[in-house]
Amino acid sequence: MARPSEEFVLAWSSLFCDDGAPGWQAIALPSAGPVEVQAGRRSPDNAEAVLFCFPTVSLPRSERLPEGKGFLVEKADLTGHDGLRLALTRQAAGSSELFASMACDVVGAIDDAAADGASETRLLRVFLGRVRAWQQFMSRGAGPLSPEAELGLAGELYFMALFLDAGVSPESVLRGWVGPDDAPQDFLLGDGAIEVKATMSSSGFPVKIGSLEQLDDAVASPLFLAAVRFVRGDGGATLPEMVAEIERRLENEPGGVDFLRDRLMVAGYAEAHAGNYSRRFEPKERRVLSVTEGFPRLTPGVVPAGVTRALYEINLDHAGDFLRDFDKVLSQLGEIQ
Repeated sequence: MARPSEEFVLAWSSLFCDDGAPGWQAIALPSAGPVEVQAGRRSPDNAEAVLFCFPTVSLPRSERLPEGKGFLVEKADLTGHDGLRLALTRQAAGSSELFASMACDVVGAIDDAAADGASETRLLRVFLGRVRAWQQFMSRGAGPLSPEAELGLAGELYFMALFLDAGVSPESVLRGWVGPDDAPQDFLLGDGAIEVKATMSSSGFPVKIGSLEQLDDAVASPLFLAAVRFVRGDGGATLPEMVAEIERRLENEPGGVDFLRDRLMVAGYAEAHAGNYSRRFEPKERRVLSVTEGFPRLTPGVVPAGVTRALYEINLDHAGDFLRDFDKVLSQLGEIQ
C-alpha cells in the first residue's frame, strides 16, 4: 500500500539545498524493513528525492539504473554512511505532484515486500522493478487512460478473475498477462494464447482488432478470442474496484499483488488516477471463440501484398460456429484438468 504523500511533502518543504556545492540534505522517515528511507534534496538544484539505503547488498556492475520522464535513479554518496545508497530524484521537467505519487507508491511496494519477509536482495529488485514500471508508465504519457483503454483493461481484468476462479494458478495468470507489453495477444496461457476484447455496444457484438497479427494463429496456436459485453449499471464495478478485487484474490500469493501492480503500471493504470475512473462495468454477456480456419479475420497471409497494417472491426454475431465452452478452452490450453 502506498505511503501517505504528506509524509514526503512535509519533509521536502522543511529542506532547502542550493549552497552551490554538490551534496544532500535528508530527513529520516520510517524504514521499510531493513531498508532505510529518507526524504531529501540534492544541491545545487534543490531537487526533491527519496533516498534508500540497502545495508548489505551491492548493485551488479551490469545493472543500468532507471531514468524516465521526470525522474532518475542515481547513486547517493553520503559521508559517514555505508551500504548501497540510491536516490530516486525528480528532474526539473517532472511534475512535483506526480513525483510525490511515485515516491509514495515505490516506498509502499518495498513496505509490502518487507512485511512479507522478503530478503534484502529481493527488496532491491522490488525497488528497481517498481521504478521501471513507472518508467514505462511515464513513457505512455503519464496521464489517465483514455475511455477506450479503460474499457480494454476492464475486459482483461474481468477475464483474469475468471481464470483464477476456474483454477488457473495465479502465477500462470500473472506471468501470462503480456497485453501490457503490447504483445499480439493479451494472455499467453499453457500451450496457446487468448486475445481479450470488450464492448459496450447495444447493437450486435462488435470488437476492434488492432493488427494483422492479433488473430493470426500462426503467431500462437491454439488461439482463442475471449469477449465480454459490458453495460452501465449500478451492479457493475469501476476499474479501481476491479483492481482491488484481483488484489484480494492474490493476497495469499507471495509477491502476487506487487507483480500485479507493476503490470498495471505498464498497462497505463496508476492509483493516483483512480478518481478519474468512475464508469461502472456490469458484465452482460461473454463469449469465447476458437480462432481457426474460416474465422472472420485479416492476417498477413490473406491480405494483398503491400498491406502491412490494419485496424478493423468484426461482429461476433457472425462467428457463432466458433463458440467454445470456457472451461474446455482452459483444459485445451493445459491450464486446468
